[in-house]
Amino acid sequence: MTKRRDFIKKGTIAMAGLSFAGTNATWGSILPQDKFATKRPPVGERNFTAEAVEKTITATKAKIKDAKLAWMFENCFPNTLDTTVDAGTKNGKPDTFVITGDIHAMWLRDSTAQVWPYLPLATKDEKLKTLLAGVIHRQSQCVLLDPYANAFNKELTPGEWMSDKTDMKPGLHERKWEIDSLCYTVRLAYHYWKTTGDVSVFDADWKKAVAAIVDTFKAQQRKNGLGPYKFERETTRQLDTLSNDGWGQPLKPVGLINSSFRPSDDATTYGFLIPSNLFAVTSLKQLAEISKSVTKDEAFAKSCLALADEVDGAVKKYGVVNHPKYGKVYAFEVDGFGNATYMDDANVPSLLGLPYLGCVEKNDTIYQNTRKLIWSTDNPYFFQGKAAEGIGGPHIGYDMIWPMSIIMRAMTSTDDKEIAWCIKTLRNTDGETGFMHESFHKDDPSKFTRKWFAWANTLFGELILKLVNEGKTQLLVG
Repeated sequence: MTKRRDFIKKGTIAMAGLSFAGTNATWGSILPQDKFATKRPPVGERNFTAEAVEKTITATKAKIKDAKLAWMFENCFPNTLDTTVDAGTKNGKPDTFVITGDIHAMWLRDSTAQVWPYLPLATKDEKLKTLLAGVIHRQSQCVLLDPYANAFNKELTPGEWMSDKTDMKPGLHERKWEIDSLCYTVRLAYHYWKTTGDVSVFDADWKKAVAAIVDTFKAQQRKNGLGPYKFERETTRQLDTLSNDGWGQPLKPVGLINSSFRPSDDATTYGFLIPSNLFAVTSLKQLAEISKSVTKDEAFAKSCLALADEVDGAVKKYGVVNHPKYGKVYAFEVDGFGNATYMDDANVPSLLGLPYLGCVEKNDTIYQNTRKLIWSTDNPYFFQGKAAEGIGGPHIGYDMIWPMSIIMRAMTSTDDKEIAWCIKTLRNTDGETGFMHESFHKDDPSKFTRKWFAWANTLFGELILKLVNEGKTQLLVG
């Protein structure tokens, strides 16, 4: 089975394999005779069709003067629905399984992010609303199966990584503990409720799942020992396993929550991953609001708010550090002993993407200082080349820029010139495929990873739609 980090051949023809960045890669590109012919599957072969989404595509394309950008939007925005969702029912409730694209498994993070751009349309399309409710129900079942797992199979069958030295069980694809996996389940349910007013998703299983989420957060504060989670994998990749017999680097219990892995599925250097801790603060506040307004569980709401305040205070005390060049910034990771990493990783939650997730305000001084640091060569995973500049990460390695970082730069910018640069760069680094990818080489966009990566595709579509809705179509040029 294709692994998440693998290089994927691109275009419609296979080329000779080349060695690149330590993995096998194939490059090459070919455009259809009509280079802007749709690359969506034929109507009868699409996994799911939502009338509201189709109307949005038509209306949005009409407002985009740049032919290539309009084509890319049409290809990318519906990609999750076209190719990755499997909607049905289970136990009398909607049930939606969402694969990432070229990996046939459901990540809690990716599945939320993939359907996220469709939320505003749910009130206009009952079928779409039901599909989204199905994702929430499925995520609840995933959390109940194992709150420490990041990725799941559709059925309770053995997964690819059953040999990992952790508490693997049928139904799990991978068991890497990442704070954001649980935060994304809260994000989807909360905003689904806020958008549609539908409270049916907050059923008994959902209540059990969110109780498990809070218990897991508390256990991973490591105040009472290391907790139940450990992980080791036999691998040649350092960041695919944890040190110290699977417990990871030592941490001093200071109120922060340990995340053994990053949103990239790479191991953390220091377990207190600051973007994910800030995401947890936001999620806990959202849980408290749901508990007060819907489920009427005041005790749980108080518990969530108390934990949110504790983690937020710990971020301020230990996660904000003085950089010799940029002043007060958010560290990427800390350990509570005084050690910190100055970097960012393209996957969201990232430091760059904090305002996008509602964790900080765009004009927050510490965030702005951090933004300057991470979009510069003082971030070891910021790359500049002939084709583009942007943030990558160790998941793919040197010189590989993630389009997600450029999208997130635009999403969190208040500068139209900066946004226009991001749009132009995204337009010109698709490798002439009409889609976004996991990463591309800084000097040559035809060298990329993952030709079918639905999160990046729908996130790009979300950005384009956002700018159109804000009346900023003048920025949509090549």
